[in-house]
Amino acid sequence: MQDELDEYYFRIRSDRISLFRFLLEGYDGLATLSTLSAKQGLVKTLVPKSRVSEFLPLVASISVLLKK
Repeated sequence: MQDELDEYYFRIRSDRISLFRFLLEGYDGLATLSTLSAKQGLVKTLVPKSRVSEFLPLVASISVLLKK
């Protein structure tokens, strides 16, 4: 059975998109990141509902690195 996904949108520094992707990849299956606008730093993440409690604290802890 597949987990339902939650969508989260972020606007981050465009030069930090690859950093965000790299950090998420370190947590296997935590989230999938798609770049919607590299110029604007707009990204979308898909997070399994069962992993949201891991994802949100991670994003909060790295937010200072990603701020626009």
